[in-house]
Amino acid sequence: MAEKVAKAGVKKEGGYLYFVDKNGDVSRAKMARGRKGRAGKPEKVAKVGVKKQSGYLYFVDKNGDVSRAKMARGGKKRKAAKPKAKRKTAKKKRR
Repeated sequence: MAEKVAKAGVKKEGGYLYFVDKNGDVSRAKMARGRKGRAGKPEKVAKVGVKKQSGYLYFVDKNGDVSRAKMARGGKKRKAAKPKAKRKTAKKKRR
C-alpha cells in the first residue's frame, strides 16, 4: 500500500506531530492537547529533500523514514435519490 521514498531514520518523540514539509524535509510540531496552550512552531528534524508528486500522501512511517501512499480519490458513488411521489389532495364530496 505504501512505498518507502527516502531513509531518514528519525527517532520519534511523544507529544510531537511528524510530517513532510513543503521542501520535502521531515519536520515536527508540538501537539496542542486540550487547553494547555497553542500548538508549537514547526522545526526541521531531518533534511531529506524529497520531490513531491501530486496524487500522493507523504508521511513519516514508524521506522522514521519518508513514505508515500496513493491518495484515495472519489470513493463510492451515491445512488440518485428517487423523486418523491406527489401527494394527492382529497376532494370533498358534494351533497
